[in-house]
Amino acid sequence: MPSWLPKGPQSSASHEKLTAESQMIIKNNKEVSPHTSQPDPDSTLILTPLKNNAKHLARYFALLDKIRYPRSRISLAFLVSDSTDNTQQMLVESRQWYQEKAPAELRLKRFEIYRQDFFYSLPRNQRHLRTKQHERRSMMAKARNYLWTRALQNEQWVLWIDGDLEYYPPNIVRDLMVHDKDVIVPNCLVRRKTQQDRWKHSVYDRNAWQETPKSLKMISKLKEDDFLVEGYKSLKTHRKYLDGFSKNETIVPLDGVGGTFTLVKAHVHRSGVGFPAWLFQHQVETEGFAKLAKAHGFGVFGLPFYYIRHVVG
Repeated sequence: MPSWLPKGPQSSASHEKLTAESQMIIKNNKEVSPHTSQPDPDSTLILTPLKNNAKHLARYFALLDKIRYPRSRISLAFLVSDSTDNTQQMLVESRQWYQEKAPAELRLKRFEIYRQDFFYSLPRNQRHLRTKQHERRSMMAKARNYLWTRALQNEQWVLWIDGDLEYYPPNIVRDLMVHDKDVIVPNCLVRRKTQQDRWKHSVYDRNAWQETPKSLKMISKLKEDDFLVEGYKSLKTHRKYLDGFSKNETIVPLDGVGGTFTLVKAHVHRSGVGFPAWLFQHQVETEGFAKLAKAHGFGVFGLPFYYIRHVVG
């Protein structure tokens, strides 16, 4: 397993290896995968867009290694965008280890790395400003579309995973697949310590929601170019989040989803449903994806009481 620690000057052989990996990344960027009509049964493509994610990668792979699913059925693809840290080099070293040095039972069907810079920079203290969300989320949509259109081959499932999750159950892939839905998400929480030094959990992913009579009434009064975004006191959308359902509502239809851990049947993407970088029914990116999927007749669902956890921030 790569240590990701400096080891002094590289040898010429090491430099040549990195050059070969860089050439592979450049080649990947030029290819848009053909969308086959005959998926490989039970095969899953995990997709993760990354930007300056080096400090989270060790945990990302630690969680991945615990997933109870045949490694021979899992393909993994990353898009690195506008990163200034060591994210890309760490992925290159991880790919070398998993696909060349790891025990056979840990090797993946495919491990691919893509690089596409969008030359978009947003100071971290502005990341969650409401006024920046339209442009920020539109850029994220472009990144997601770039990744899936190149990485998707003959897989049956596509699984979008955030690069900075803190925990998810090892059996989560099977647990989501068993519901046999076109699009399905768990309930993503975040935990913070209270003043009493106790953990308090709350919903992190407010992009997973269900329309209500109040929200639909509000939407009917909007202008065509009005953009909706969740989680801001200055904008009341009146939507129902995953923490608003009763215990007997174990699976519920949704109208919006986030991208923290989103399982999609690959034929949804193959049918042309991607992530709108433009406004679609007042939404972009993952929420726009859910709206677009429903407009195409696909089902979108959430599991209010199946929990995963995101890092704070």
